[in-house]
Amino acid sequence: MSLGQNSFGRSGLPRWLIERVWGLEHAFERARASGKAEDDTRLRIFFVLALFSLAFATLSVGAMRAALFSDARGGGALASLGASRADLVDRNGMLLAADLLHYGLYIDPREIWDTAETRKGLLRALPDLEPERLERALRGNRRIFVLGALTPQERNKVHELGLPGVSFEPEQRRVYPLGTSAAHIVGFSDAGGEGISGAEAAFNDDIRSAARAGTPVPLSIDLRVQGALEDELYKAVAEFTPKGAVGLVTDVNTGEILGMASWPAFDPNKPGKAGVYAQTNRAAATVYEMGSTFKAFTVAIGLDAGVATPESTFDARNPYKLGYRTITDYHAARKILTLVEVFQHSSNIGTAKLAEAVGPQRTGAYFKALGLTTPAKVELIESARPLTPKVWNEDAVASTSFGHGINVSPLAVARAMGAILNGGKLIPLTIHKLEPGAKVDGPRVMSERTSLQMLSIMRANVTGGSGKSANIAGLSVGGKTGTGEKYDPAIRGYSHSKQVSSFAAVFPTTGGADTKRYFVLILLDEPHASARSAGYSTGGWVAAPAAGRVIERIAPFLGVHRRADIGQAIPVEQPTAEEMGNGQ
Repeated sequence: MSLGQNSFGRSGLPRWLIERVWGLEHAFERARASGKAEDDTRLRIFFVLALFSLAFATLSVGAMRAALFSDARGGGALASLGASRADLVDRNGMLLAADLLHYGLYIDPREIWDTAETRKGLLRALPDLEPERLERALRGNRRIFVLGALTPQERNKVHELGLPGVSFEPEQRRVYPLGTSAAHIVGFSDAGGEGISGAEAAFNDDIRSAARAGTPVPLSIDLRVQGALEDELYKAVAEFTPKGAVGLVTDVNTGEILGMASWPAFDPNKPGKAGVYAQTNRAAATVYEMGSTFKAFTVAIGLDAGVATPESTFDARNPYKLGYRTITDYHAARKILTLVEVFQHSSNIGTAKLAEAVGPQRTGAYFKALGLTTPAKVELIESARPLTPKVWNEDAVASTSFGHGINVSPLAVARAMGAILNGGKLIPLTIHKLEPGAKVDGPRVMSERTSLQMLSIMRANVTGGSGKSANIAGLSVGGKTGTGEKYDPAIRGYSHSKQVSSFAAVFPTTGGADTKRYFVLILLDEPHASARSAGYSTGGWVAAPAAGRVIERIAPFLGVHRRADIGQAIPVEQPTAEEMGNGQ
């Protein structure tokens, strides 16, 4: 006889258990034979109690295992559904995305008793159920999937109808509780649990690994910052009706993206209902000719290359001829300007003369070092490749010096701006939360002296230049306006009515290179003048005020406190139309 046959009886039960049961039965027989009925009764009660105790112990062990080892949110149903995704949270632990248990609705027409009753009940309980799809299922000859992503409440609603032939199967679904908020940076995943865009795609493998470990994946954004950024950007959109808009907030010392908004937005819970245009992350995937915000790079390059100082002068009294081009100013100052005044007046003439002094080779090398000739270094797969000059010659230098002839993404601008504002190091952007106090390093592209000079010059532009409307008392805001005219193929030239209007801001400008400092960008694509903008749609009118309001709202969240010694260095009244219109 084999070991299995010695250990187990024909019933499959262990032999020792069979022997114990037969022993008890023999005890009952002996009790009856002796005529002691009470002994028989006691033995039977003891036997029943023993069975109940064994069953209770078994159930207790099972319950304990379920409590200790099952998935905290979805239970065994979710665990059996295959690969799951960890929660995405903001830097403060606020929920951005999660896997939740849902159900798929199935119909087997062979088991249905009353087709009309089933049709009526389901359409009443599930308003999103397509009548045509339901009808095909009812007329079929096999069990078929009809509708997915039913919530437990919707499932219960149908279940209570008691319809034969209607059944459910558990399925996990990615849920985005904030809807359109932060949609482009969070992204979304497909029905199979694969990340498609945003952080969901960028950290796809990490999110799966974190799910197995039962830990969330924290992103760099702060929902308080994100909310203020979106609110002010959408207010500007409502007033100036552009075709698209972008808002960014970054930490220039760590490269962390604290807020990212792209308009139009979409709901990642229903991405299929939004077109490609709304799903496009304009901060990462769209490139623009940024206009005069690029003058910040040109001035920084001129200072760092040693061809100019803040006190250097440039003759802007007459149009400037460079090669076959004649360069003019949007609102001509018609005077000799210092470098600071060139920046404040946003003078194309002065900037082009500065770039010519730097020269094509050095300008091209600096643009490359600032990361403006490659996709912005960030985890997002959407990061777009820029359109840059094929050859760095005098014409390319003249155009790029004031933001024409080169198309870059807003993220590329944010990264390059970070380098000229953080002490001169180019660091990657990130949408992943870094540990508090983390030190991020990168190649030095400018001197610390140049960086501190640029902070002072950008502050001067807000206190006495085209960025006046972004000034917030006590917060030492600096910045540069930008209005890039868009190339129009219909006229084979630049359009005076289609513009990309922006404001690139930094705060606080006080302190040393290691001071915690933040960059804010507001961009409107083809804005229209409003009643309050004096007929202008330039950066000084449509973007700078929004940037100032964002800074005022987010400063407390970032630990930047107002200082009484930093006031409105200029009168509080609205800048003149000429000053603001010059906000190129």
